[in-house]
Amino acid sequence: MTDEINRPAGDAGINRVVLAYSGGLDTSVILKWLQQTYKCEVVTFTADLGQGEELEPARKKAEMAGVKPEHIFIDDLREEFVGEYVFPMMRANAMYEGLYLLGTSIARPLIAKRQIEIARMLNADAVSHGATGKGNDQVRFELGYYALAPDIKVIAPWREWDLTSRTKLIEFAEQHQIPVSKDKRGEAPFSTDANILHTSSEGLVLENPWDEVPDYVYSRTNNPEDAPDTPEYITIDFERGDGVAINGVGMSPATLLATLNDYGRTHGIGRLDLVENRFVGMKSRGMYETPGGTIYNLAHRGIEQLTLDRGAAHLKDELAPRYAELIYNGFWFSPEREMLQAAIDHSQEKVSGTVRLKLYKGNVSVVGRKSPNSLYSEKVVTFEDDQGAYDQRDAAGFIKLQALRLRLLGRRDR
Repeated sequence: MTDEINRPAGDAGINRVVLAYSGGLDTSVILKWLQQTYKCEVVTFTADLGQGEELEPARKKAEMAGVKPEHIFIDDLREEFVGEYVFPMMRANAMYEGLYLLGTSIARPLIAKRQIEIARMLNADAVSHGATGKGNDQVRFELGYYALAPDIKVIAPWREWDLTSRTKLIEFAEQHQIPVSKDKRGEAPFSTDANILHTSSEGLVLENPWDEVPDYVYSRTNNPEDAPDTPEYITIDFERGDGVAINGVGMSPATLLATLNDYGRTHGIGRLDLVENRFVGMKSRGMYETPGGTIYNLAHRGIEQLTLDRGAAHLKDELAPRYAELIYNGFWFSPEREMLQAAIDHSQEKVSGTVRLKLYKGNVSVVGRKSPNSLYSEKVVTFEDDQGAYDQRDAAGFIKLQALRLRLLGRRDR
């Protein structure tokens, strides 16, 4: 890695670049374009984040493009992704603009981190990604790169080349004998991004926010109208704010989320049609499917209802939108996110217990919760005789003190 950050397109100073590579049309074209434009060696990195796709074809495509076998990285990051990124985010109950569970956003810092690790290991000069100049992902990737390697060079082809349409990408691919999947010929109806937490779909058939999302766009969830007519009940066990078991069976983080995805798929849970505010300034319309994450998020809030003090719970609710915005905007590696994480993680020390949930036709409901650390006192809250556990006469002084300033205002302004 060198000290130079800014460089003109095609700078001959770049000898080796690590590309975030999926093997799809865009990144396959980028691979060849990097080789031609920068006259450099390309290292490909493909992250298995549980997207449910066969990744070996990416290896074969990279080899066909001339990438050395030892420079083709396909890494299984599912457990790290869920355990060290998704679960910490879920402890915060983070939802961007109150609805979006940040499935794409939370994946980018891990991809960026692994790219930088590979770049250091192979003494690469630069890293590259396939995000466009209109989206959030370019920001997320590059903030991650610069946070971890301040002097790394970043190549963002969509901001440099003249391949401004899918038609031009396909023409370039055919000119250079790059395989193009049949479903990529012509205009695809929409674009997708997937990992174990969610699938997002954007573009073309989804761009008019007045039009309902066609049913064929959904890939992770059954139509709620076609879901089973009988509700299903499950339990999730939590320890220190993280899920550890379903129906009493202990599971790793990725296995637990994958299992919840299966439940969510069956019952049509986790669909979201959202018009959101991108960090770059425009509004976009997307469709998100987060089946297991939707179940998990509600269950986590359910166990917090018993175990968090009111002050801590309300403060967390104030911090959550800020935390979510930091992740959405790409600031996972920022000191403010780490500060918030420390506070959130401290709040989770007693967040242990079991939540029972009811899954039915697109909905998930908390129907029971229990914890050895519960702050709920049936003896205090009961409408029956509490045998002196709570003296109702104490409320009179409490109310008068709360009302004092209001009474003074009332007397003055009467």
